[in-house]
Amino acid sequence: MTRQYFGTDGIRGTVGEEPITADFALRLGHAVGRVLQQGFQKRGSVRSPAVLIGKDTRISGYMMESALEAGFASAGVDVLLTGPLPTPGVAYLTRALRLDLGVVISASHNAYPDNGIKFFSAKGEKLPDAWEHSVEAALAEPPQWVDSARLGRARRLADAQGRYVEFCKSTVSGEMTLKGLKLVVDAAHGAAYQVAPAVFHELGANVVSIGCSPNGTNINAGFGATSPQALVAAVNEHQADYGVALDGDADRLQLVDGQGRLYNGDELLYLMAMDRLAQGESLPGVVGTLMTNMAVEVALVQQGIAFVRAKVGDRYVLEELFRRGWLLGGEGSGHLLALDKHSTGDGIVSALQILQAVQRSGRTLAELLSAVKLFPQTLINVRVAEGSDWQSNAGLAREIDAAGKALGQSGRVLIRPSGTEPVLRVMVEARELADSESWAKRLAEAAVV
Repeated sequence: MTRQYFGTDGIRGTVGEEPITADFALRLGHAVGRVLQQGFQKRGSVRSPAVLIGKDTRISGYMMESALEAGFASAGVDVLLTGPLPTPGVAYLTRALRLDLGVVISASHNAYPDNGIKFFSAKGEKLPDAWEHSVEAALAEPPQWVDSARLGRARRLADAQGRYVEFCKSTVSGEMTLKGLKLVVDAAHGAAYQVAPAVFHELGANVVSIGCSPNGTNINAGFGATSPQALVAAVNEHQADYGVALDGDADRLQLVDGQGRLYNGDELLYLMAMDRLAQGESLPGVVGTLMTNMAVEVALVQQGIAFVRAKVGDRYVLEELFRRGWLLGGEGSGHLLALDKHSTGDGIVSALQILQAVQRSGRTLAELLSAVKLFPQTLINVRVAEGSDWQSNAGLAREIDAAGKALGQSGRVLIRPSGTEPVLRVMVEARELADSESWAKRLAEAAVV
């Protein structure tokens, strides 16, 4: 069944255009509320469902929050409002407060003209496709407004940020301290602009904050995980030991060391895995994505750790982890998952895991990652005819086969269509840049028909 509104991570779009309008948000809140009520009725529960709503710092968040709140209330659902709070903070508080649903108003790493809405279960986990289908079915039905006696109530949650700060600190050893370290923390002018500096400061670090002055329109603008150059420059300027960059909703992490070297999610995932082994923990496998650098896969397998690739998107990484009962997974973008620490990706928690690993080892980040030399990746976007079937292209098939034979165990080919435009993404990974570039060019030329 095709979904009309939900994508791979909730509902997202440009503010003022369907579905990111106040009208739709009200209808969505009402529809989700009805789905919650139906679940309660099936279980014979007599209490009112309760949901948590958090948001990032976009100016449109006020509008979306008010509309969702009205929609939930009109379906008889109680609402707790957190104000600006990272996506993983909403997931945590939903679980900790025994609520029935968590709602995040954010477009993550997108610029401020966009916004989005995503949901977490009572366990702080992403919801299945079946739940999204039920919401879309409710959206297609006429509303069923409750009377005054059954309206939901709304209130602000006191100290939501402080509760989340304490949670983040609890994910590392009680003996861990950041005293003596200078850290640059870049919150992308987003949801973590208050909590991220607080977490590292309370653990003892000397914190220099950048990207922590939101004005409603500057989220992700030149700062954060998607623009790490600002972090690199600040680390060098302040002669800091490390730099931590988050994205607008703080579920992504990019890390910089004292030499100004930037480490991506693939490298950090490997480091987290090695720390588990160093602590004597059992680690049967790690989940990456189709885009995870092959060097990481090779290095993990050499350590006796299985490696599985999921489709691109942290949702699919999560699904694969649940399927296999594993704990660690992630993407090069900085979505990192440690399911014994949190139910979802968390940039702050991930940064603490890395800093703890470095501290335990007594080695630098560069030393810990000396066994991983990332393979060069060459990506070419090839525009193709609308509706064309690249898999039936015999010439391209021959080139793919030739590339596979030539690269062997020292490289790979990945070809995948864009989900949003008539573009074929041709990626070649090899130990040598010249090989990745030449094969990517050959494949791109063969893809054009």
